[in-house]
Amino acid sequence: MNVIVANEQQNNLANLDVDIIKNMSGCYDAAEIVEMFKSFFYNKMILDVTAMKQYKEIQTYKTLTEGLDPEKIVFLLPEGSSLCTPNFLGHLISMGIYNFTTNLNGVKYLLKKSNTLKDVEHIQKMASSESKREEESEKEKHETSITSVSAKLQEGTAIIGFKDVTEHAGATTLIYILKKELASTYGKDSVFAIEVGRSDFQLLNDKQMISAQEIEVKNTISKLENAKIILVDLNNCSDDSFCGDIIYLMEPTTLRLNKLVRRNQNIFQKLKNCKVVLNQSLLLNNDVSDFEGEAGIKVFYNLPPLDERKRNAIVHDFLSKLGLIHKTDENAGESNRIFGLFRR
Repeated sequence: MNVIVANEQQNNLANLDVDIIKNMSGCYDAAEIVEMFKSFFYNKMILDVTAMKQYKEIQTYKTLTEGLDPEKIVFLLPEGSSLCTPNFLGHLISMGIYNFTTNLNGVKYLLKKSNTLKDVEHIQKMASSESKREEESEKEKHETSITSVSAKLQEGTAIIGFKDVTEHAGATTLIYILKKELASTYGKDSVFAIEVGRSDFQLLNDKQMISAQEIEVKNTISKLENAKIILVDLNNCSDDSFCGDIIYLMEPTTLRLNKLVRRNQNIFQKLKNCKVVLNQSLLLNNDVSDFEGEAGIKVFYNLPPLDERKRNAIVHDFLSKLGLIHKTDENAGESNRIFGLFRR
């Protein structure tokens, strides 16, 4: 005797002329179905997969096959659905599910004669070929993005990454200030900023400041055809190979530095040959010298707290040291007059 568990395909199964001992209708968790039938005797179960919650998820079928014998279940799939693809069916086959169909004739056939792996292995081969094609396509896209980024670097496009070393070291605001200053020199359509994995840039209402996930960054860069300078807020980005240079930002307060060292005692050793910039810093020249001696690193630049609403002469000086703009005598004089206390 057989059992039916149905939902959306209940009307079709009503026309099935077979001996039925139990007929259920509704939508259940896979674990509920297992619990109801693990001690129930039946020859075959005709399972309308829409009777399972989250029936489009592979994990649902894994739960079912771990509790019930898949050889005793005929899976009725919705015809034309995303389940009827080599990729999805390949996953089912890998779990030992061979008895699936999309119509009543298929159900009747499988009730009389169950499929074996040999009957469905052609589908698994199709799934393998399809998966390989998708991997090759993704690899090709990735390599194209890398090639495009490399071409930009060779063409002279400056791609500068910024990474907060201490917590809240101010990368987002600093990039915003730097971009505005650079745009006044190169033009707004030649300077872009990208933040990785976050959406803070959206709050700044600047079309040249873009938010992107890590997997999209290289492709995003490759599409910025007119870009001469791209500033990247790396956040937790694991791959920074697309950057021509990286600035490591630190807020040199006792609280931030002690937290940093507590998290990573070898951090200063790792930063020994890097461009370390003190940001939002109130340190004077002698303080910076003391800091370098204690930390065993060289500070590339010491930036004070900046007013993002105004142009800051020290920003021009910083960009000049990075080699992104030329320092004029007028700007140099202004920088020395206003920010003479701060070490360059």
